[in-house]
Amino acid sequence: MRTTDLLIVGAGPFGLALAAEAGHQGVPHHVVGRPMSFWQQQMPAGMLLRSASDWHLDVQAVATIEAFLASRGLTPAQAEPLTRELYLDYCSWFAAEKGITAEPQHVQRLDDADGSFRATLEDHSVVSARAVVLALGMGPHRRAPAELVALLPPGSWRHTCDAVDFAGARDRRYLLVGGRQSAFEWAALLAEAGARQVDVVHRHDSPAFAAADWTWVSPIVDRLATDPGWFSRLSSAEQEGFRVRLWAEGRLKVEPWLADRLPPAIVRVRPRTSLAAARLEDDGSVSVDLDDGDRVVVDEVLLATGYLPHVDDLQLLRAGTLPPLAHHDGIPDLDDGFQTSVPGLYLTSLPAAGHFGPFFGFTIGTRMSAAVITRAVLDRLAGTPAVPSPRLEPTDSQAASDS
Repeated sequence: MRTTDLLIVGAGPFGLALAAEAGHQGVPHHVVGRPMSFWQQQMPAGMLLRSASDWHLDVQAVATIEAFLASRGLTPAQAEPLTRELYLDYCSWFAAEKGITAEPQHVQRLDDADGSFRATLEDHSVVSARAVVLALGMGPHRRAPAELVALLPPGSWRHTCDAVDFAGARDRRYLLVGGRQSAFEWAALLAEAGARQVDVVHRHDSPAFAAADWTWVSPIVDRLATDPGWFSRLSSAEQEGFRVRLWAEGRLKVEPWLADRLPPAIVRVRPRTSLAAARLEDDGSVSVDLDDGDRVVVDEVLLATGYLPHVDDLQLLRAGTLPPLAHHDGIPDLDDGFQTSVPGLYLTSLPAAGHFGPFFGFTIGTRMSAAVITRAVLDRLAGTPAVPSPRLEPTDSQAASDS
């Protein structure tokens, strides 16, 4: 059995950023996970990122995306919007620069071991750790609404994260359920792959083709790095204000570089429309009745229905002997150091959005998460409590909202 002070479960952007900072601060650690596996296997080739070059992974601001691009003779202006492939290359370069090696396995279960943790891996080997961070990203939290699953014939649909190989798309017909960035991106990629027909159905108005403004987000996340309890101390109304503002940028807009990639002869956008019924035809096609009275016949339905965290999605915890995590409606209760209700167990990425704000559905949260968790783990290993975050004057929250 191997032992370490810190076990990092997950080798995506949040896990890599944390491993780099833990290494910089001298925390003995071990990373388990297939590096960037979700990005490699469940995001499509040719996808473009909405984030720019400033959303890098290095707390120390050395191994940045700009530094990576410079090593290739590129500027951010030349590289943006960043492709999925370029971002994957950056993450590989980042890991090499930081000396990060991940053990390419999944953790099957996590058990209590007299105040420490025992992680059992796929090969049945065991890693013992004094602290564990789950940096599992969005993968465990995909959502297929129950009402859609009940309506659609079994085998007729997939979540978009399971439909990323478009090699067989030529001449096929698709129904995409969803109306945000991913739905339009999949529609564009399917059209470019030769799909004959793509219907994009959503219950709301279609978003505008407009560049999202993320400039106000960075100062807030930087603030959270030094005062991680700031968002949780805001009133419910103030928190909701930030959620609405981020929703307006991330969900009510679609990046303008998609507009010309949706040929109307192939891609039909159907706002304010829902699925009413569906049946499997003898030839294997799916006949779908829409609530506007129209009917479409397609070869496959794709659900661009996104991700929503819930503690029950964490199978490695359900399989082990740790007590259930305290939560509210499935969103885990965290302290200002990302620690769950189980002492020494930390949780970051999308599930952290409940405590730290909606910014943690995006990679902009990686550096803040890495810095704060590393400090919290150092305090735990030293046997000293974390220093409470300073309380701010009421006017400070208004200043942040104006940034």
